[in-house]
Amino acid sequence: MPQPAATGNASDPDRLAPAVVEWFAHAARPLPWRAADVSPWAVLVSEFMLQQTQVSRVQPRWEAWIARWPTPAALAAEPPAEAVRAWDRLGYPRRALWLHRAATEIVERHGGEVPRDLDDLLALQGIGPYTARAVAAFAFGDRHPVVDTNTRRVIARAVDGRAEAGPPATARDLAAMERLLPADRDAAHRFNAGAMELGATVCTARAPRCDACPVADLCAWRARGYPAYDGPRRTRQARFAGSDREARGLVMRELRAAHRPVPAEELRRVLPDDPERFRRALEGLVADGLAVASLDGYVLPHA
Repeated sequence: MPQPAATGNASDPDRLAPAVVEWFAHAARPLPWRAADVSPWAVLVSEFMLQQTQVSRVQPRWEAWIARWPTPAALAAEPPAEAVRAWDRLGYPRRALWLHRAATEIVERHGGEVPRDLDDLLALQGIGPYTARAVAAFAFGDRHPVVDTNTRRVIARAVDGRAEAGPPATARDLAAMERLLPADRDAAHRFNAGAMELGATVCTARAPRCDACPVADLCAWRARGYPAYDGPRRTRQARFAGSDREARGLVMRELRAAHRPVPAEELRRVLPDDPERFRRALEGLVADGLAVASLDGYVLPHA
């Protein structure tokens, strides 16, 4: 990292936000869901897919999804099994079920058009405070603070002088972003997206590129000499190999590939040496609605 040289105050929105917005204008990755003519539905789909999943994995799946189901009505007209199958290996496949249910609710409640109101968005299946604000801000250009992991890290470093943001707290995080958000709707939109982009590509968790940062001269963490983080940390997720998550993925792989009921005995072959982990995985998938028991075996959800 370069030596500390920060002199300004990043908590001043009159300085931080314009610097990020100006940088974002030429540094933004050309992601397809950022296109000017993209539909609110396409933005909503991207937000579902981007939850806990890298952009590089999402982009081809998003493009295929929008080509096949360009509207909520198109997705709602097919059984949820097709959504789960098309989700493929993006992970956390309940998101596919939730997205299918949200599409159905959009058709039933909103005439097939993604709603703009935050409360209406929050009432849809699978949409929480972050996704609702992201859709309202990025699909409709409304002024709402939008905070993801990358944004939280930028604020923690530039404004608070801390290496990490610590565990999330929705009310606190939204208030911190609200203090920085420009009053102008267009500038707010660009700052929301720019802060995320800055955290994702420059102010990264492990190797921040301070020499390329548009707010390096304002950064409180840099001014303090990059002190190490000594606050509370989020609980780390257990390793994937050997986990129940891995077992669920193996069972789901078999169900996605089959267009017929798969007997339990056949599914059990994915974990021949760990029957207890297989049992937990299959029971969990059934409880989550991702696998349905039939007379002849297990299938993806069909209704």
